[in-house]
Amino acid sequence: MNCESNIAAALVRMARQQPDAIALRCPGARGDDGMARYDITLTYAQLDRRSDAIAAGLARVGIVRGTRAVVMVRPGPDFFALMFALFKAGAVPVLVDPGIDRRALKHCLGEAQPQAFIGIALAQWARRILGWGRGHVRQCVSVGRFGFAGPSLRTLERWGAGAGPQLADTAPDDVAAILFTSGSTGVPKGVVYRHRHFIAQIQMLGAAFGIEPGAVNLPTFPPFALFDPALGSTSVIPDMDPTRPARADPRKLHDAIARFAVTDLFGSPALMAVLAAYGEPLPGLRRLMSAGAPVPAAVVARLRELLPEDARLWTPYGATECLPVAVIEGSELQATRAATETGSGTCVGRPVPPNEVRLIAIRDDAIADWSEAQRAQPGEVGEITVAGPSVTDAYFNRPAATALAKIRERLADGSERIVHRMGDLGWFDHDGRLWFCGRKTQRVQAVDGPLYTEQVEPVFNTHPEVLRTALVGVGNAGAQQPVLCVELRARLPRREHPRIRAQLLAIGARHVHTARVQRIVFHPRFPVDIRHNAKIGREALARWVATQRE
Repeated sequence: MNCESNIAAALVRMARQQPDAIALRCPGARGDDGMARYDITLTYAQLDRRSDAIAAGLARVGIVRGTRAVVMVRPGPDFFALMFALFKAGAVPVLVDPGIDRRALKHCLGEAQPQAFIGIALAQWARRILGWGRGHVRQCVSVGRFGFAGPSLRTLERWGAGAGPQLADTAPDDVAAILFTSGSTGVPKGVVYRHRHFIAQIQMLGAAFGIEPGAVNLPTFPPFALFDPALGSTSVIPDMDPTRPARADPRKLHDAIARFAVTDLFGSPALMAVLAAYGEPLPGLRRLMSAGAPVPAAVVARLRELLPEDARLWTPYGATECLPVAVIEGSELQATRAATETGSGTCVGRPVPPNEVRLIAIRDDAIADWSEAQRAQPGEVGEITVAGPSVTDAYFNRPAATALAKIRERLADGSERIVHRMGDLGWFDHDGRLWFCGRKTQRVQAVDGPLYTEQVEPVFNTHPEVLRTALVGVGNAGAQQPVLCVELRARLPRREHPRIRAQLLAIGARHVHTARVQRIVFHPRFPVDIRHNAKIGREALARWVATQRE
């Protein structure tokens, strides 16, 4: 038996080492001040026992090793106990962002071909009405107060009580989960995670950020909280809608941080902007991490002012397919701000060991073998590729997408590894730092050469009345017209637009590449991704621009 290759083994180990330590705090009843009391807690021993009982109960209804099970449960004790129970059973949880378009969600669930559906009553109702997983789902489990389909999670836990430890002897290459991408640039894809990928992520994250047992984390992106029990941290699940981090109430975040002496906080750039705008100091925080999209330099600067002097602010770079890839600390990011605002791109730091990050010449077709890839020239913008222990090797039931994103590389010892094409563009400076220049599919392919979003937008974002900009291309590749979409900080009368447009053109004229952008249009509110509220939907903006006469 090789239980240590099961990601849930980390929970078992921590439950043995610190059984009475709090693993999880969740919002519960509210006080007179409207703040959550966080009166729902689980110790490591309790989380381990509950997940054992649920795993045994799942086996009674046929949810066993290899069973793909959709999980649609709100963040809380049930979600975390259930997820570790599925890992212990060797089953394969399938996670999809619930806020995506209903048609995309149905497509994802059909593609995943789940054999089980575990969800709250609302999700079970939608499954029946909208036909999610039709033809594949054989077992259902209801979570919450209102049973809707199949036995309840509480029933399974009761059935499995006293069954003892449950930990499947999974192999490192066994599938552990299918995690769907955010779909910010198309239909979400199911990333196949093997147990070795999760284990490598825990080791790399712990080493990169110095996370040790005893830390207290406020993970505003719930799946990230699954790493906490493996790292020996306490998770304080924030009182917020995780699909709308841009609308989080900073008072509630500060309340949780102060009450439970939170040391670590992980959140999207949109949530970082909320904290920066609130402007209250963040005493006690030691590590602040933000991922999902570049964090605006002004937000980083403001957060550095609010954090204790010895606190660290990191913006790790990565993707669902491989995380972490590279990391940069806030002070270094501030030091590169001037270069970003003059068109160099956004510095995302140095590769996280033992990752190997290399750049290849930009191309849009599949590359089957590494020998077919042409390396980018030093200082040249190329496509970012990554090889390392956390790099996943396939999308579930998407062979065409897998072929476009994965390259096989034969090593000197005769073994093979997978190289992931990030779909991002960038370049390396002389200090070995990686600079992100934008998504490959979002580059503007004009007659006089390409333009890259992260080398153009930060230049125009320096305008004080501009919240953010988005570069899009209109027309056919090779003859696209570059267009700058602008979202203002405050809604202004249309008669003010010519003034701001003229000022933006003057800013662009200072640099050769931004001087090529001559068309500017104003948009009331950019579309963004569901997961992080930070990735701009440039494809949707390009379609909108094509209908504008401005």
